[in-house]
Amino acid sequence: MLIHYENNPVNPAADASWHALYTRHQHERMVAELLSKKDFNVFLPLYAATHRWKDRLKKLALPLFPSYVFVKGGLDRQLQMMMTPGVYSIVASSGRAAVIPEEQIDAVKRMVDGPLRVEPHPFLKCGDSVRVTAGPLQGIEGILIRKKNLTRLVLSIEMLMKSVAVEIDAWMVERISNARPPLNVNSMMQALPAHR
Repeated sequence: MLIHYENNPVNPAADASWHALYTRHQHERMVAELLSKKDFNVFLPLYAATHRWKDRLKKLALPLFPSYVFVKGGLDRQLQMMMTPGVYSIVASSGRAAVIPEEQIDAVKRMVDGPLRVEPHPFLKCGDSVRVTAGPLQGIEGILIRKKNLTRLVLSIEMLMKSVAVEIDAWMVERISNARPPLNVNSMMQALPAHR
């Protein structure tokens, strides 16, 4: 089962932009819980993974974006955010807190909440993109790739240089013309060959 961790902000009228926090390795859940207790609006997408040890198999819920937690607004309390144990920094661009587009956060939420299997994917940057035309992910744009006999839609978060993949039927997507930008200009997409 795929889950995510989110709470509601105390002051939604403040900064409504999403930002990413870079955290200590394997401290994402702790950071999300501590920030939530401080009344920050936090989003930590998780995915289900099975790990094998010598004597057993164990199902785990792991961060979809290792070492990152998303926070909506809260920059007016930046010191309180940065003093949270496990937080290293706010992801920045040109010396300012980088904004993660709402469309990308919404797309990740839909992937995580949906019935399809989601997993991290190596970051992909440029090329043709596709749009989902049917099913629970309708309207989301990304890259269609083939891995073994399965097709997957890859969504990239440009600012983090991270991507996620979800299994999808190829008939559910249409190619988007290169003449117009993808749903989000920060998500540059690439179509890979069918066989690797």
